[in-house]
Parts: sequence; structure tokens; C-alpha cells
Amino acid sequence: MAAIEKRQEMSAFSDALAVLGAALGTILGLYLVAFSPDPVMKFHGALLGGTSVLGALYVLTQLTGHDTAAREFYHDGPIKFAAVAAVFWGIAGFLVGDIIAWQMAFPWLNFDLPWTSFGRLRPLHTSAVIFAFGGNALIATSFYVVQRTCKARLFGRWSPWFVVIGYNLFIVIAGTGYILGVTQSKEYAEPEWYADLWLTVVWVAYLVVFAGTLMKRKEPHIYVANWFYLAFILTIAMLHIDNNLAVPVSFAGTKSYILFSGVQDAMTQWWYGHNAVGFFLTAGFLGMMYYFIPKRAERPVYSYRLSIVHFWSLIFLYIWAGPHHLHYTALPDWAQTLGATFSIMLWMPSWGGMINGLMTLSGAWDKLRTDPVIRMMVVSVAFYGMSTFEGPLMSLKAVNSLSHYTDWTIGHVHSGALGWVGMISFGALYCLFPWLWKRRGLYSMRLVEWHFWLSTIGILLYITAMWVSGILQGLMWRAYDELGFLKYSFVETVDAMHIPYIIRAGGGLLFVIGALIMAYNLWRTVRSEESVDAENQPLVAAAPALRSTFAAAE
Repeated sequence: MAAIEKRQEMSAFSDALAVLGAALGTILGLYLVAFSPDPVMKFHGALLGGTSVLGALYVLTQLTGHDTAAREFYHDGPIKFAAVAAVFWGIAGFLVGDIIAWQMAFPWLNFDLPWTSFGRLRPLHTSAVIFAFGGNALIATSFYVVQRTCKARLFGRWSPWFVVIGYNLFIVIAGTGYILGVTQSKEYAEPEWYADLWLTVVWVAYLVVFAGTLMKRKEPHIYVANWFYLAFILTIAMLHIDNNLAVPVSFAGTKSYILFSGVQDAMTQWWYGHNAVGFFLTAGFLGMMYYFIPKRAERPVYSYRLSIVHFWSLIFLYIWAGPHHLHYTALPDWAQTLGATFSIMLWMPSWGGMINGLMTLSGAWDKLRTDPVIRMMVVSVAFYGMSTFEGPLMSLKAVNSLSHYTDWTIGHVHSGALGWVGMISFGALYCLFPWLWKRRGLYSMRLVEWHFWLSTIGILLYITAMWVSGILQGLMWRAYDELGFLKYSFVETVDAMHIPYIIRAGGGLLFVIGALIMAYNLWRTVRSEESVDAENQPLVAAAPALRSTFAAAE
């Protein structure tokens, strides 16, 4: 009885705290709407205030004094929201990316409008794919994995909801800001000061929820996937704060000035930029790999010792590799060399992790033939190995002198982003939806096959076109005639890229179609419709849902 009363007291306190936070958000939003001279800030204040009001209303509807012991053991509501948001933002981000790819081939598609220009849509694409799609996939999977591997409910009653709602509010504020011309013009860090400040609050809450769940775990051992997720959360917090130190012109205005300048700003930016790749797009998704591949294959991790070595060596080496983005600049030569050296050293842990992921299928290789979800995740690990080989190669000054500022870099980024991040996220989402909604399996494995092949072919068309155009660009830019003048004008190099740009855009279109097929398949799965190919569904799809149901009953 005393334990129930204590839980009810804690629940009442969290309810009051949630209502207070929503009230503060509403007041701040109304203040910005009423007193900001900047129309974009007024709009974003309205977004903040409206979201806060809706949040407060929802919390108030739940103040019915329900016995907290009657709740399900696992807190899956925020995970469902983040998983659906990942699918939505993924399609939006892929579509915008393909639109700007067509704009590169046919510039008239910019329509001479500021809101549809490449300069505004490009950061919208990168943020939507990396932070909206990737970020929601990471939040959903990390909340799912930490609960199941710790045998503990997510820490806090409303804080997990604050994380997913607050994070998606940041995405909306940042994305609409880009379209309306609000940006601080830093690669992968374009949102202005107030959006960065809001994300900091949300990210601290994310850390509290994740670490709090680890602290109250029933399982004494912390599974390796949680190490990768925790490293991702902690390091991104540090990177985000340092790179976005800025002084706003006014509290009610959007404009700010970065604290650093010149080469110090460049160094800070690419320390952040490369480690956004290293910890957001690598460490976090490696946590995904270390849970979902063994779970789907019903095999233990090939070498748990190797996974720990992989973790510690990766997080130590990655943090130093950023200066290789600044070869042949004003950055001191020793710093450039240091970045390249640590990039080369990253080959070892990266390929160790790739081998660990692939060899987890030992004794289950036949699943590659029968389960396209496993095939999708294994191909993602192969792309991880390929891009982590190519990246250190491109960090060498001799190679970088040819590749830097060319489409080769674009091909490299997308082999990792589409091949590694995209495919492992698709595989995880295909696992999560039946598990979260307690379904026997996916609506159609045949549609997963279609998604796999469309995405794989699209990625290959994209990256090969960019490799060809990038190397061609580099060679044309460094070509001189017998008098020592540049042999080709810049316009001639742009014209030479036309066919590769069309191929790139066509590959991107295939990737978008694959994502639409996935969304349809997951929607039909959630609608509880009987699988059209139930006899081909792997039994593992039902197991986690059944186990969570039994745990709740106990």
C-alpha cells in the first residue's frame, strides 16, 4: 500500500511539473507573438505556444488518478510516436533531396522563388534526413532497446513524451526557418540560436530519460548497444553546445553572431561536423546494429569482446578526425596531419565492427535468402564498411587534393547516409512496427523485397554517378594548357556534370519510391490487416511483443 501511495505521489508531482512546463512554454510563445519585431520569430513563437497548449490539455486529461501499477510494464507510446515520425520525416527529407537533385540537373526547377531555391531547400533536406528521420529513428530504437535490455520502464512519466514532442518541435522550427531564410550558415548546424537553445533543453531531457532507465535497470549487465547509444547522446550534447555558442542580437529576434571567427570557427565547425557523422550517424546506428541484427537473426553477437573493443577504440579515435575536412586551408599543418592520422587509424575499429555485425549471421546465412529485412540490415553493414574505408582514404592529402569540393564527397556521404544509415533504419523500423503494435508480422514481405531492391539500385546509381562526376570535376579543375592557363572554364565543368546529375536524381527517385512502399507496408501492418504472406513471416517478429505482454501480465 505504501509503495502504491509513493508512486501516486510521484505521478502527481510529474503531472504538476508537466503542466508548469507547458504553461511556461505558452507564456513564452505568447510573448514572442506579441512583442517580437521579427515575423519569423512571431511564427515560431506561435508554434511553441500552440504545442505547449496542446501538451497541457493532454496532461490535464490524464489527471484522473489512475493506479500507476495498472499501466503496461514498458512505456511504448513515445516510441510509437517517434517511429511514425521517422517514417514521415524520412519520406519528406528524401523527396526534398530528390527535388534539389533535379534542380542541379535542370536549374529552372528553382522557379526563381526564394522559398524553392536550392540554397534554402538544401539545408532543409540535410536536416530532415539526418536529424528528423535519423534522429527520430535513434530516439525510437534507443528507448525500445534500453527498456528491453534493462528490463525497466522508461524513466519518468512525461519526460519521454517531452523528448519526442520537443525534438520534433525543434525539427519544425528549424525546417520552417530554412524556408523563410533564417539560418546561421554552419554545415549541419544551420538552426539559429533560439532553436539551438530549445534543442539543448530537449537533449538534456533525453539524457536524463536514457541514463535514468539505465540506473533503475533490473539486469545487472549493460548491453553493448546501450553503450553506443549513451556515447551518442553525451557526445552530441558536447558538440552541439560548443559549436553553437552565439550571441543573439536581441532576445525577440532570430539573428545571432557566432562566438568564434576565422580559422577558429572553421576548426570548431568541422570538429563538430565530422563528429556529427561519427557519433550521430555512426555510434548511434551501431547501437541499432548491435541489437536488431542479433534479434532478427536469433543469434548472439559474434564476439562480445570485439564489440567492447570496437566501442572504446571508435569513440576515442573519432573525436580527433575533424581537421581532415580542412586540408590546404589556413588551419595549421600539424592539425591537418593529426586529423588524417586519426582517420586512417579509424579503419581498424570500423572494420572490426563491420566484421562483428556480418559474422553475427554465422549459422543463419540462409536467412539472407528468406528474410529481406535481415538482407537490408546486412547490406547496410556492408555499406558501413565501404564508407569507412573510403573516408580515411579521402582524408589523405594526396587524395583530398583531387576529391575535396567535388561530387566525389557527395557520393561518399550518401553511400554512408543512404546505404548505412538509411538501410539499417529501414530494417529497424520493419522490426519495430510489428513488435510495438503486437502484430504477428509485417503486412507483406514481398513489399519489403521491392523496397530492398529499389533502394539498393537507387543507392548504387546515385553513388556511382557521383564518383564519376566527382573525379571528372577534380581532373578538369586541375587541367592546364601549354601556356599554363586553366584548360576548362567553370561553366564547362558544370556542363560535363549534366548526365551524372540526371542519373543521380533518377537513383534518388528510386529511393523515394522504396520509402513510400515501406510507409504503405507499415500502415497496413498497424491497421491489423492479416499478412498477405503470413507463412513467410519469420517467427522472431512475434517474440518480443509476446514477451512484453507476458512481462506486463506478471
